[in-house]
Amino acid sequence: MNHKTLKQRVLNYIQSLKSDFSLPELKTSFNDEVSERTLRRWLVQWVEEGLLIRTGQKRATRYQYQPKSQPLIGFLNDVPKEQRAYVLAKLRDIWTYSSTSLEGNTLTQGETFEVLEYGLTIAGKPLKDHQEVVGHARAIELVYQLVSSNQPITAEHLFELHKAVQTEKIMDIYAPVGEWKNEPNGTNALDSEGQHIFIQYALPQSVPNLMAEWLDFINTCEIHSLNEAIETYAKAHIGFVHIHPFADGNGRMARLLANIPLLKSGYPPLVIDAAQRRHYIHSLARYQIEAGQLNTKTGVWPQHSNSDKFIQFCADCYEQTRQQLKLN
Repeated sequence: MNHKTLKQRVLNYIQSLKSDFSLPELKTSFNDEVSERTLRRWLVQWVEEGLLIRTGQKRATRYQYQPKSQPLIGFLNDVPKEQRAYVLAKLRDIWTYSSTSLEGNTLTQGETFEVLEYGLTIAGKPLKDHQEVVGHARAIELVYQLVSSNQPITAEHLFELHKAVQTEKIMDIYAPVGEWKNEPNGTNALDSEGQHIFIQYALPQSVPNLMAEWLDFINTCEIHSLNEAIETYAKAHIGFVHIHPFADGNGRMARLLANIPLLKSGYPPLVIDAAQRRHYIHSLARYQIEAGQLNTKTGVWPQHSNSDKFIQFCADCYEQTRQQLKLN
């Protein structure tokens, strides 16, 4: 087999992989046909051409196939090719740190980087916190794959994403992983007058119909401007959280899934600033109290509800995200 044909066969094999891979893993598949040095040279070339995304360094380096035509890299079009892997890795760290921190994860942004980039274990920090950030980073890759596949998002896709997010695999029939909730859930909150109130999320029997409506929105919405991108994110986010379709992990899921329309439209994802946790929780609670409990009659977004404050909050967070990534 000539050199050119072998190179194409290696690339075809990479294209067939459903997950990321390392150089040693690739070498194992072509051990007697091509040298490690040649494989390394090809990988560098494909990264420069935008066919592969590279994350990690040294022994932690991994690669993911990324066709040029994928909407995923739309927001990277103005970024030099040699800097795209860096931008994606930085985005992974900011997104993972912010989302897990909002749920109480104790790893700092720097520690999150060290866990994801080098596979380090941070002394004194819980194992579950390490697992959460690794699971969230994996979930980001799944979101990218969903966007890249250019197929409708289904409940089954959400179940797979939930399995990635919920890294603690404790068997609990009352808190299933990768399935809709089977028990009612809710949260304590403060109303506009500072009085305690209990927010009741949608009941389990209402979830399938409500999520069908939510998925229809995700799959059919169109974005033509930055303002529409922010409003779409806010609507998807606030709708998902108010349904609360899973027993746990709904916040992280919402912050991942609400970005799918943005990524499909070539916009960078919107990351909720962890430092704004109090504002974030209060703005969601205000909306949910006003909208009331959801059911099949109210639909996901009751007509009398007003999400303007949450939209503005998202707009502020989006500006900060773009500044952190140094995107125009």
